[in-house]
Amino acid sequence: MSLGFSAEELVHAGRGGGALRMGLSRVAEADWLQPNFDKAERTAAFEAHPDAVRLLPQAEAAGREVAALLGVEGGLAEAVRACWEDLCLLQQGAASEYILTAGVVGFPTDWRLPDKIGLPLIAVHAPIHGYAEQLASGVDHLFRTLPPGPIFGRANWFVVADPAWRYMPTNEPADRFAHVTVANAGETLFVRCERQTLRRLPETGAVLFTIGIAVEPLGRLSTQAVRRVADGIAATASGEHERRAAPFYAEALAGYAAGRMKMEPAT
Repeated sequence: MSLGFSAEELVHAGRGGGALRMGLSRVAEADWLQPNFDKAERTAAFEAHPDAVRLLPQAEAAGREVAALLGVEGGLAEAVRACWEDLCLLQQGAASEYILTAGVVGFPTDWRLPDKIGLPLIAVHAPIHGYAEQLASGVDHLFRTLPPGPIFGRANWFVVADPAWRYMPTNEPADRFAHVTVANAGETLFVRCERQTLRRLPETGAVLFTIGIAVEPLGRLSTQAVRRVADGIAATASGEHERRAAPFYAEALAGYAAGRMKMEPAT
């Protein structure tokens, strides 16, 4: 399955609820990064948030390798302005576990890079309910065995309350979604997608993880995509359901999706 770059495409490529899984697919080199993006928006994110760049000393060579890969002079901080995607570097530590050693994250989805830098994969993913039990061993194996050359990708999506490229809410979920109803869900709920890729850098051996963001109001998605989102939220396990604030919008989402289905012409 092709990942695509739009929210519509990524909703269909992403996991639709149920148990956590990597859901990886091969990505061609030509389809690796977003070909067209808003350079001004990208630059503004890093100028406004200097803490969006973190680089441990051991990641400097890998950062330069990333920049060279993108045809940019300098290191990771310069490279990120040449692409829409946020960039993270993970390298093997003394205990053979992979550690987040660098990141340039202009468009985070409710997480702070300074809180994650220097941590191993399992700690980076700690807020995700079920990660340790369902995904950790598979992800660790992938990072240990990933060869240079192939690129793998996956999609992830969230339902959020605003279309900001940086989604860092500070208010309580009950307040964040208080205005959402079945009638206005198409305009007040947004689907925020992450297009994630992994590849090993051939010179330094670091793993480069990219995160490309796409956001659309629910009402601009196809009825099939809306149905997939609603079904996915309904099937999300307890714990993760609460982490995604689903109890505060799930009923409105389900009602809106049902209404859209009724409006679909019979085939």
